[in-house]
Amino acid sequence: MKKTLKASIDNNEIAGANFMVIKDGSEVFYHEDGMADIESGRPITRDSIYRLYSMTKPVTAASVMMLLERGEIDLFDPVSRYIPGFKNQLVEKNGELVPASREVCIHDLLNMTSGLVYGGTDKAGQHTDVLFQELGSRLYTDNAMSTMEFANRLGQGPLSFDPGSYWQYGTSADVLGAIVEAVSGMRYGQFLQKEMFDPLGMQDTGFWLSGDKRARLVNTYQDDGEGGLKLYAESHLGIVHQMDREPLFESGGAGLASTIDDAAKFTTMLMNQGSLNGVTLLKPRTVQYMTSASLSSWQQKGFDTWHSLCGHSYGNQMRIMTEPGKAGCLGSRGEYGWDGWLGAYFTNSPADALTVLFMVQKKDAGTMAVTRKLRNIVFSTL
Repeated sequence: MKKTLKASIDNNEIAGANFMVIKDGSEVFYHEDGMADIESGRPITRDSIYRLYSMTKPVTAASVMMLLERGEIDLFDPVSRYIPGFKNQLVEKNGELVPASREVCIHDLLNMTSGLVYGGTDKAGQHTDVLFQELGSRLYTDNAMSTMEFANRLGQGPLSFDPGSYWQYGTSADVLGAIVEAVSGMRYGQFLQKEMFDPLGMQDTGFWLSGDKRARLVNTYQDDGEGGLKLYAESHLGIVHQMDREPLFESGGAGLASTIDDAAKFTTMLMNQGSLNGVTLLKPRTVQYMTSASLSSWQQKGFDTWHSLCGHSYGNQMRIMTEPGKAGCLGSRGEYGWDGWLGAYFTNSPADALTVLFMVQKKDAGTMAVTRKLRNIVFSTL
């Protein structure tokens, strides 16, 4: 595994990374290599901090499961009960906007069957693109957009399809974060800190970094077009790239930063059926529900367009391996996890009592070839 990771660094695929394997609740392998900051020569260290981007989504799903357990929400609650902008929504059909067949509910948001998208050429995608542009333009001003304003404005736009009729990756988790705010009466970051990060001891995880932690933030790199890497520093999807100020927009879909050890506390909590070191966040039945495939046969058709995730389904902001023989990597039925836009990645395989974590910062990375290579090495040795 060290050789595979080093080859990826030597080939300028990535600048550096942390990699960890946990088996039967204990760390059995850890390795770090490469640079956190090429320009200054700062190396990756065990406590390096990474922008999680979409690896934030499973954390958001877990926070919603906490509200579910407490009886504070029903998954079929209309989103408009918490976010008024979702009332009287329209959906695009044959180029025209018509009333949606029903309201978007929390269940739709958890499973990305809401009709909310990240962008695109249809009216829903265009609305979302414009909203993200405004979010970005206000990011460093005194008039920055809040989590709830973003969700409200998102709801006021059209849906790409009727709720529940299809699956498409999109902004649903950002709306879930706003619902947690509405139900809890706290800002989303405050809820996570109090209810999850502090109890689990995730001291380096949050929506921004104080001064002493900022020195551990890993730089993001992108291909330079000439076989090398160059710095990337844009604030994509309304995330303050330097994480140097407390944002008003706390993105439930993309906003968290963390270390590999903090991420391992979250993943181990799930592997332990909701508990870690004597602290119980979720009950076993809730974790079982959270980590199960949730798509109907017609919704699955949308997910099946994600070719690199063949052999998988989706549920509660995560991929779930359903047919290992059809997957593009080694694994087991029931394995679940997610990745982030910059390459942060985790998978939990309950059948193998195994967790794999990989932390990297590369533009447009998602699940990389090196990620699959590393996990194939791990799974092939079981």
